[in-house]
Amino acid sequence: MTAPLSHIETSPDLPASADAVIIGGGIVGVFAAYYLAMRGLRIALVEKGRIGAEQSSRNWGWCRQQNRDARELPMATKSLDLWERFGAESGENTGFSRCGLLYLSNDETELEGWARWRDFARGVGVNTRMLDATEATSHGTATGRAWKGGVLSASDGIADPANAAPAVARAILKTGSTVHQICAARGLETQSGRVSGVVTERGTIRTKVAILAGGAWSSSFCHQSGIRLPLASIRSSILSVSQGAKGLPDAMHTSSISVTKRCDGGYTLAISGRGRVDPTAQQLRFAPQFLPMFLRRWRSLLPGGLEGVRSGHETLRRWRLDGPTPMERVRILDPAPDRSTIQLTHRRALELLPALRDTKITAAWAGYIDSTPDGVPVIGEVSSLPGLMLAAGFSGHGFGIGPGSGHLVADIVTGAAPIVDPKPYRPGRFAGFAVGDVSEF
Repeated sequence: MTAPLSHIETSPDLPASADAVIIGGGIVGVFAAYYLAMRGLRIALVEKGRIGAEQSSRNWGWCRQQNRDARELPMATKSLDLWERFGAESGENTGFSRCGLLYLSNDETELEGWARWRDFARGVGVNTRMLDATEATSHGTATGRAWKGGVLSASDGIADPANAAPAVARAILKTGSTVHQICAARGLETQSGRVSGVVTERGTIRTKVAILAGGAWSSSFCHQSGIRLPLASIRSSILSVSQGAKGLPDAMHTSSISVTKRCDGGYTLAISGRGRVDPTAQQLRFAPQFLPMFLRRWRSLLPGGLEGVRSGHETLRRWRLDGPTPMERVRILDPAPDRSTIQLTHRRALELLPALRDTKITAAWAGYIDSTPDGVPVIGEVSSLPGLMLAAGFSGHGFGIGPGSGHLVADIVTGAAPIVDPKPYRPGRFAGFAVGDVSEF
């Protein structure tokens, strides 16, 4: 069974023109469309499959500041406020709550790293509390174990991956803008060196602004216009279990297992950082830029198989705009979960949290996480093609910072004061990328 997802009815008729066209209906794409529509722009969002059907419904659902990269932390802080505000202003329910996030550890090095992050975060106005052994063991009662320490990030929270993107899409429709499912964007038209339209399988939408929020498809889409966007996809596998476990924290992380309560009363289980690297032509093309990241994560990133080649999202071939593309052949990236990871995850979860023995596995799935060489997303206009905005490469962090990212896109498009400094996300930064560009946090 694949990841749970709420389905919605969207706009049947494609507009002839729009002030901006959003390509991709994941959490970043829908929030970008929402904030632009709320400013009075006529927006058309096109999604080749279903709203939220790829990584936006396949993640843990964490909305956190804790342990964020220094460049992402301001975005994470703003996003928490926007998650709350969206529900109040739209009347839609994303399942967001500031339930707090609990981290537990028996590793002194890990605890020291969390303490350093706490000290850094204080300098930018973010407070998290380190837990001593007594406090950590008390908060981790459900494990039945003693812990050396931990972190309680009380102001962080979770949202519901199954419902969040569809909820935002419904809010877009209320503004009078349009959302189109089963409508792949095949490419861009240009005039005088800038974007003049988005070509879709149902026709062309005239526009001066195209916003690419295509997740794992973004690099191959850029390749069609001769734009080099270094992305590598990691195949991550997780599972969910049924209701029945009592006394568990809503969201807890340990080095062996992470657990998140779902809106249906069940839990999502995952091993942080573990994934498969499925070799593709695109992976080989960008391998020199990703080698430092892969070397740092060699213990958790395992070699994959042919899933990536079969999916076609990392192709280097050029496709025609007047015929079906790989995005129409594979409407939704739904790779096979790594069976060994699913088994290991479930076994670890039952060992750490005995209450889970009263549950059963309800689903297991995988998703492709679009990553950049430095682990920070690309948000901004492409200098070589005015009118094309990128919002991609969220490196497994996109769900939590989706609202802030969408808001920043809207700020840039409309010329408003940006919600956060856009410089760390600039698309051109990879031209001179080096190993030392990776932030400690």
